[in-house]
Amino acid sequence: MRRRKHGHQQKGSGELNIMPFMNLMVILLPFLLITAVFSRTAVLELTLPGPSSQETAQADFALEITLRADRIEVGDRTTGLLTELANGPEGYDLAGLTDYLAQVKVRFPDKVDATLLVEPQVSYDAVVHVMDAVRSAPMAQGGAQVAAELFPEISIGDATPDALAATADPD
Repeated sequence: MRRRKHGHQQKGSGELNIMPFMNLMVILLPFLLITAVFSRTAVLELTLPGPSSQETAQADFALEITLRADRIEVGDRTTGLLTELANGPEGYDLAGLTDYLAQVKVRFPDKVDATLLVEPQVSYDAVVHVMDAVRSAPMAQGGAQVAAELFPEISIGDATPDALAATADPD
């Protein structure tokens, strides 16, 4: 019985071994720091239309950009289609869109909001590029290229079915 008591006292007087924890930190910290640098996220602020937006749109110009699979339509919610930009060999005519929106901005300098309506088959990448073109336009100022603000407050929604595609397809 004396031997068991002596062996029991040796087990209780041991020190805490933190080396496995230190080894884990040596591996884990550099890994977390490296992945934090490579995982940068961009936040796009969107404004969803409120319940009273239809009432105010009837009294004022309401810019709508409809992104379809084969073209971009720019219009006013109350008066209808203003212009249509067909896709080129490179894809959407973003330069033409920016130029046209710059002309609209001259006519409505206080207007800062626009609605982007997107068809379901349009890629996310195309939506982001169109949103960038709607937000700002590149301008030369003092020999440097700067971004002039166009319509930075963008609401996004689903586009109505394409009337041209519906009439062209007899099915």
